Amino acid sequence: MLKIVVFDCGYGGEFFADQLESEVPVLEIIRVIDWRHANEIQSSPKKARKYAEIALRPYIGKADIIVFANYLLSITSLKYFKRKYKTQNFIGLKLKYPDSFVKYNVLILATKSITKTINYHNFLLHLKRETKTLSLDDWPAKIDDGELSETEVRATIQHFLNDTSFEPKEIILACSQFSDIKEELANTFSYNIKIYDGFSDTIRECCKKLNLRGGLGKRTK
Repeated sequence: MLKIVVFDCGYGGEFFADQLESEVPVLEIIRVIDWRHANEIQSSPKKARKYAEIALRPYIGKADIIVFANYLLSITSLKYFKRKYKTQNFIGLKLKYPDSFVKYNVLILATKSITKTINYHNFLLHLKRETKTLSLDDWPAKIDDGELSETEVRATIQHFLNDTSFEPKEIILACSQFSDIKEELANTFSYNIKIYDGFSDTIRECCKKLNLRGGLGKRTK
């Protein structure tokens, strides 16, 4: 059986692994969640790389693919791991570009460590849309602990939008934990809003690298 390792520092990695397992059930998925160093991993690319390398050492060279279910690690360190461990396949969550051709206003939910990276600013330049970024550093831990309520989600988003007079039609999630609150985010708005994360694109990339097709993960010829 093909073996995929999913690395993260919180429930976002668990949530991604659940979705991967559901869509491609022929895979053996190993969840490597470094809860102990969650704060350090979320705080800076350097620390994220350090603790990821330590946690993944037993799996490098032994897994078909290692997936970084952590945006900060993916956008800042994926090239580093690919260069250092050339025989190991690495994939990371990518910041998702909207599918629509209309250039709607976009709200991006992120953490400060991501917004400070060159990669994030390059992403905004290529997005070519009117954007606002809301940094929510306390939300990942609250989601991990089950303490983030829909009331807080609604109040935080509405307060931010009222202060900026910004009306988004699309939301981009730049933290894997935020994918677990899509329903709460959608309920915050009185109109239909498109919410993007990098989960589906990453799953498709995994299947492509493993020569799998379809929901059952059948091998291509």
